[in-house]
Amino acid sequence: MDFALIMLLILVGTGAIWGLDRLLLSENRERKAKELSQVGKDKEAARVRQEPAYVEYARAFFPVILIVFLIRSFLVEPFRIPSGSMLPSLYIGDFILVNKFTYGVRLPVINNKIMDFSHPKRGEVMVFRFPGNPSINYIKRVVGIPGDHILYKDKKLYINGAPMDQSDGRPYFFASGSDAQGEALRIKENLDGVTHDILTTNRSDMPLPEIVVPEGQYFVMGDNRDHSNDSRYWGFVPDQNLVGKAFLIWFSWDMTDQSRMFWQRIVWDRIGHSIN
Repeated sequence: MDFALIMLLILVGTGAIWGLDRLLLSENRERKAKELSQVGKDKEAARVRQEPAYVEYARAFFPVILIVFLIRSFLVEPFRIPSGSMLPSLYIGDFILVNKFTYGVRLPVINNKIMDFSHPKRGEVMVFRFPGNPSINYIKRVVGIPGDHILYKDKKLYINGAPMDQSDGRPYFFASGSDAQGEALRIKENLDGVTHDILTTNRSDMPLPEIVVPEGQYFVMGDNRDHSNDSRYWGFVPDQNLVGKAFLIWFSWDMTDQSRMFWQRIVWDRIGHSIN
C-alpha cells in the first residue's frame, strides 16, 4: 500500500478520535464528574474526568503526523537508493532528499497537479512513479524533454542530432555490494551543460532507433548505462508520474560489508553532498 495513503488514513483516524472526543465525549465525562463531585465521590469523579488512553494518544500524535504528512507531501520527501542503476552518481544505500514542489504542487495520494512551477530539465536527477507499476518509485536522469530527438548509439547519446560530449575515460570497478559485476569505464558526460559521470561496459547496446519525446512526457536514463532499466526498455515518463527533483544525500550506508557494526558502515564523506 502507498505510504502516503497509510499516513493519510492514520491522520484521519487520529483526527477523528480527537475531534469526536473534544466535541461530544469530553462534555459527557465532565458532566458525570460534576455529578459525582456533588455527592462527595471526588476520586471517582477524577477517574471519570480523565481522558481514555486512546484519546490521549490520538491527541498527541495528530499534530505530529499532520506536520510530517504536509512536509512529505508538499515540500521534501526522503528516499533510499535500492539499486546501482545511478552509479557512480548515487550508491546503493544512499538516502536522498527530493524536492516535491520543483515540478509543481500535487495532491497527495491521487497525485493530481494543482499548481505548476517548472518542468524537468535535461540533466536533472528525478524521482518518479514507474509507469508500469505506479506504486514503485524510480530514480533516473532526465535525458529528453518534450520535442527532443533522442538517439543512443555506440555508448554515445545524441540529442537533436548533436552528440553529448564525453571525456576523461578511466577504469571503474564495481563494488561487491553492487548489482553489477566486473569492470566498467567511467566517463565524464556533458549533458546540455550538466556535467556528470556515467559508466559504460563492453556489453552490447539494445538496438534503438531515434526517438521523439512526446508532449507531456520525458525520456530518462540511468548513469550506469549498461545496468539500468530505463526509458530505452519501457518508454517515457508521463508528467503525472513525476514525484520530484533529487537534490541532496542526507545519509549513506555501506552495503558492501554487512558484517561490520552499523556505525562502521556509515559513509560519512557522502553525507551532505548535493546531487548533480
